[in-house]
Amino acid sequence: MRLAGIVLGLALLALPAAAQSTKDMLDSDQPIEINADSLEVQQDQQLAVFRGNVDASQGRIKLKANELRVHYADGESGGADGLSGSIRRIDAVGEVFIWSPTETAQGDLGIYDVGAKQITLTGAVVLTRGQNVLRGKRLVMNTETGVSRMDAGGGRVKGLFVPPKKGQSQ
Repeated sequence: MRLAGIVLGLALLALPAAAQSTKDMLDSDQPIEINADSLEVQQDQQLAVFRGNVDASQGRIKLKANELRVHYADGESGGADGLSGSIRRIDAVGEVFIWSPTETAQGDLGIYDVGAKQITLTGAVVLTRGQNVLRGKRLVMNTETGVSRMDAGGGRVKGLFVPPKKGQSQ
C-alpha cells in the first residue's frame, strides 16, 4: 500500500461501530493532499513524520492530527522522498479528528496496521453520525471484514441513538 493509504485507512475510523461495508467508503483513486508544518524522513528507520497542524484529505474524507508517522517496509523506500515504498503502518498522534460528509471520529491516537488490515483509535474515542453518538476508550476495526469493536477500558461504552422524527428518512 502506498502513501495513498494514509487518509484512506484512517478515514475508516469515521465509520460507526455498526456493520457497514468499509469497501464502499474507499476511493483509492482519489489524490491525497497532506499539509503540515514540517516533514522529516528518517531513511535508516523507514519512517516519515509529518509534524504540526497536519491536515490530510482524500476525496471527501479529511483527517487532522498533531503528527502523522508513516512507517514503510524495509528496503522499499525506492524514491528520494522516502515515501515511494510500501506502507506497513500509519500512526496519527494527538488530537486525531476524522470526518466524512456523514460521520466523524475523534481520539488521541489512531493506528492503521496495513498487514493486519486493522485500524485502532484510542483515548477519549467519540464517533458521531448525525445526532447518534458512541463513546469509549478504544475502537478496533477490521477493514476487510467491516467488523468493529469498541470497549471502555474497564468502564462502559456509551451510546446515544436518536430515532428520526416522523416523516423524516435517515
